[in-house]
Amino acid sequence: MSRPTTPVGTALLPAGAPPARAKPLRRLYELDALRIAAAVAVMVYHYTFSGPAGGLTSLSFPGLSQVTRYGYLGVDAFFMISGFVVLLSAWDRTPRQFLTSRAVRLYPAYWAAVTLTAVVCVVLGAGRFSVSGAQYLANLTLFNAPLGVANVDVVYWTLWAELRFYLVVLALVLIGLSRRRVTAALWVWLGAAVLIETGLLPTTAGRVLEVLVQAQWAHYFIAGMALCLMYKYGPDRSVLALVLAAFGNALYQGLAFARTVGARYDQAFSPVVIASVITVIFLVLAGIALGRTHRLGRPWFAKIGALTYPLYLLHAYIGFILLNQFHHKVDPYVLLAAVITTMIASAYALHRWIETPLARVLRRLLASGTGPRTATTGRST
Repeated sequence: MSRPTTPVGTALLPAGAPPARAKPLRRLYELDALRIAAAVAVMVYHYTFSGPAGGLTSLSFPGLSQVTRYGYLGVDAFFMISGFVVLLSAWDRTPRQFLTSRAVRLYPAYWAAVTLTAVVCVVLGAGRFSVSGAQYLANLTLFNAPLGVANVDVVYWTLWAELRFYLVVLALVLIGLSRRRVTAALWVWLGAAVLIETGLLPTTAGRVLEVLVQAQWAHYFIAGMALCLMYKYGPDRSVLALVLAAFGNALYQGLAFARTVGARYDQAFSPVVIASVITVIFLVLAGIALGRTHRLGRPWFAKIGALTYPLYLLHAYIGFILLNQFHHKVDPYVLLAAVITTMIASAYALHRWIETPLARVLRRLLASGTGPRTATTGRST
């Protein structure tokens, strides 16, 4: 679609202004580039820092890991992008259409990745990576976490966070999406997260509320959704204040989590670097929402962006196993480059020959009887 004829970054609207009409929307190719960059950052973090530090690989990259140890913040970017994109894609959908779109987005690549990872772990895991039949079957549902069943691959923990976020969006879809309602709901959500962080709630109440609120990550989903509102309607004071409040909470939680990761691996993390990366994530997403980056977007970004999800699902345990299989035979940096290339190629193969055709089949099965879309936006979900 063509980009908006009205500049997105207009003067701030007063918080009490009447609801604005949504602006024409375009494909945000910049988000595709950001997604794949975040996925590569997470992959390199696992291969060069957390894998060796956690005893999952036999290789070490002491110099490189001084930089790549911060790659885990790619997950933070994922959550913020998800807040933006999922709300955007939900806006003109019924609850059933929203659930169908999410299932089609999540399950095809996930089923293939879980199966391939389980097979590789069983055949080549050498006891370090093991998967049971019951564990595999539970993982196929995507609801293994509440059942107390371990993930087949360590990185799948983020999917349970995403599913709980989808429940929040589903509730908003059921209520009816509007700028005012979403803004109010986001303030309530952020307030609940801060309340949990204070520790003032009774233990049981706090744990129950945390299941849905996700205080550790809520600020990213909230900020992404608020920026989605800016993208659709332009900024107003309440939404801008919401983004700033979420940013403050992101810094607070991000620095606390960095201390946790540092203690886990007995390594130091720079608070300045952590704060700087989080700031850059917010600034880049804000620039996209306000239309400042549209000249940087390229259609081919969508093609590489499509590899993000399969690459994330495939890279960890399979990559660790490949590194362990060949570390005695190949120079570490050559092996690292080879494994990264292999995983990107595998992600492409999974996307083209498994995810895409299986998604078409699943969409037909789930979408029957959902009725026509109320509007066509031309955007990716």
